[in-house]
Amino acid sequence: MQMFKQIGRLATALAVTLGLAACAAVGPDIRTDYDSTVDFTAFRTFAFMDRAERGQVRSYDTLVDRRIMAAVTRELEARGYRQAEAAPDLLVNFAMLTEDVQEVRAVPATVVPPPWYGWRGGYYYPWPAYTYETRVDSYQRGTLFVDLVDAERRQLVWEGRAVGRVTRAAREDPAAAVENGVGEIFARFPFRAGP
Repeated sequence: MQMFKQIGRLATALAVTLGLAACAAVGPDIRTDYDSTVDFTAFRTFAFMDRAERGQVRSYDTLVDRRIMAAVTRELEARGYRQAEAAPDLLVNFAMLTEDVQEVRAVPATVVPPPWYGWRGGYYYPWPAYTYETRVDSYQRGTLFVDLVDAERRQLVWEGRAVGRVTRAAREDPAAAVENGVGEIFARFPFRAGP
């Protein structure tokens, strides 16, 4: 009886641990990097790269393009940068893509077998036997890239990336999803415009 209580406690602890791990992995994975040799106080203005430079062959900006541009503009202006089409200090490049992902993994499954050695029932207790279940998780993963390029030297000086699962909420409200993604990327942008 004591062994069953112990197994129950272990199973509860495992469930709580997995639940907390799942909660921690809800948001997108944010990564940023920058050129540490660059003096970011030298930059005051920015502009977006044109469609051809961004690798777009179409002659218009999509709704997502416009939402990303609006969100990036808000973030940069909040840090003192001004948008300037003529001779900007920084050029902004961005891209967003989605891909279908299938993750196959083996997870432990606990099975309690019947007692062995029935004729010695008082001496041997069943123990949890471990097997593995194969689980396939199919979902759509989205990636948002934002690059800041020194316009004069045409060199990348800062980059940010958000990678995460495309949720139902993101599909139902793509404007908020873009706003949140750009906001989380720029939360790791430590610079402000020069005086």
